[in-house]
Amino acid sequence: MPNFHIFPDGILLLVSLASLAAITAALRRTGRFRESKAWRVRLAAASLMVSALYLAGYLSISARVARHFPAGVVPWMQASALILSMVSVGTCVAMGAVELLKRTRLGEAADPERRALFRVACGAVLASPVAATSFGILRCNDIGLKETPIEIPGLPADLHGLRIAQLTDIHLSAFLSESDLERAVDMINGLRAQITLVTGDLITRTGDPLDACLKQIRRLRADAAVLGCLGNHEIYTRTENYVTAECARMGIDILRTQKRLLRFGAAKVNVGGVDYQKMHEPYLTGAGALTEPGALNILLSHNPDVFPVAVSQGWDLTIAGHTHGGQVNVEILDSNINLARFFTPYTRGLYWMEGSAAFVSAGIGTVGMPVRLGAPPEVNLLTLRASGAPKPIASARAEQCAS
Repeated sequence: MPNFHIFPDGILLLVSLASLAAITAALRRTGRFRESKAWRVRLAAASLMVSALYLAGYLSISARVARHFPAGVVPWMQASALILSMVSVGTCVAMGAVELLKRTRLGEAADPERRALFRVACGAVLASPVAATSFGILRCNDIGLKETPIEIPGLPADLHGLRIAQLTDIHLSAFLSESDLERAVDMINGLRAQITLVTGDLITRTGDPLDACLKQIRRLRADAAVLGCLGNHEIYTRTENYVTAECARMGIDILRTQKRLLRFGAAKVNVGGVDYQKMHEPYLTGAGALTEPGALNILLSHNPDVFPVAVSQGWDLTIAGHTHGGQVNVEILDSNINLARFFTPYTRGLYWMEGSAAFVSAGIGTVGMPVRLGAPPEVNLLTLRASGAPKPIASARAEQCAS
């Protein structure tokens, strides 16, 4: 089925069309359109184009529809609609800001120099949506390393300094090349982590280069284990079993309501994993039975909104992705404003609840449009820490225990 959500996708479409109408009306008032019906025709044409791009882009996620489009066209249809929407909404807001500027002393000034300064300010405001979108496109594949220390209450001394690397939301597609993924894998391998995790969404849609993605994934290294879980796009592309089997053949365990027990010195780490947890259905059914008494229990879940349930089941740390950090994120008064907030309050970074932690990675790929603003692509290194000054981790090697 197509991945179209009436809310917020339908709302975003309506807001975009309303922005186009407002922009056209404003241009008409400034004399940019002749006093005729031409402006209405142009507005209708622009609105139809945005609507058609939206519908084609979202419907084409369905495999039955996608095969009727030439290769490479599908993602750009959706991207064009979303980029145009982003620019139109931003331009509408910028025009409102310019109207406010006109009511200031600067806008009413008779001095030629101040009037010139006013025109420059207005031009900068009006250009900002296009400039910001262009910057987001240029930086969307500028993958960086984010290091996050996590202080776990009661962490055994032998787990102090344990390094966990995470790669998530790859979305190898027209928007992320294999060479970009190769750089990310090399970055993770250079971290020399004890545990490396892959937490879902290898590709975006049917026809994306899944085997090329797997070829790079198999290069991942860790001293103890390379583990993973599946994301929602493995469900959309119906590749869950294929990914699981291929990863197993490469020595990577995809945990599907399963666990791996690892030993570091005298301490144990129990890593459990689940498939993508569908919204509006009970979360983590049967996952509570995967926890291990006396071990540090780490849950891999592609979507982070399961965190409260994970806490109630006794998981010490939940590691997730899915949100892309909102992909386009604005931080206002220490609050992140982005579309992902419509689905979950856990959008990026570290969260705590009743002594348990959740870490949400922004991932390296994009969906919908190749734009990232305020949520740069990242690979992650999580370093576990205990209170005080315990001895460092005893060994970089780990023994697998029977689970």
